[in-house]
Amino acid sequence: MELLFELSGWAGAIAILTAYLSVSMGWLKAGKGFQTANLLGSCAFIVNGAFHGAWPSVVTNVAWFLISAVALYRMRSPHEAPAAAPEPLQVQFPGVPETGQLAIVEAPRAARFT
Repeated sequence: MELLFELSGWAGAIAILTAYLSVSMGWLKAGKGFQTANLLGSCAFIVNGAFHGAWPSVVTNVAWFLISAVALYRMRSPHEAPAAAPEPLQVQFPGVPETGQLAIVEAPRAARFT
């Protein structure tokens, strides 16, 4: 069982360092893949730190996990986001001048006296 906790710590280290290296070298954008690697790596570090009683490390990795979880939540695709209320349709009837903010009004022409 101890081997499982040690492997968890090493897997977490590899996940986080690989993600950091990939973003730093420009091989990966700091997007969902990066945040997922950080989330999984922090979980592995939490397990390993708790096993060893390294509570400062556990607290740090809980914060790391929460940061990654919130970032992933905010990155979710638009179809997963709550739907916004649709804007009302604007109708322009034929022969009726537009009275909205973008209406074009012609200034009256001055009479020429020459």
